[in-house]
Amino acid sequence: MANGTLKIKLVKGLAGRKAPQIATAYSLGLRKIGQVTVQPDNEATKGKIAKISHLVEVTNA
Repeated sequence: MANGTLKIKLVKGLAGRKAPQIATAYSLGLRKIGQVTVQPDNEATKGKIAKISHLVEVTNA
């Protein structure tokens, strides 16, 4: 995995969350607790992470 990427892990479930938060998680490729995805480190991704920061754990890939 190259620099300029972020590893994002879903650490809390989506049940009971508002629809925009669920849609944001899905857009990042996260559906189940413990699932990890690698996304580019850009402003769009950072904005999505900010929306669901209480549900995810982010590290540099």
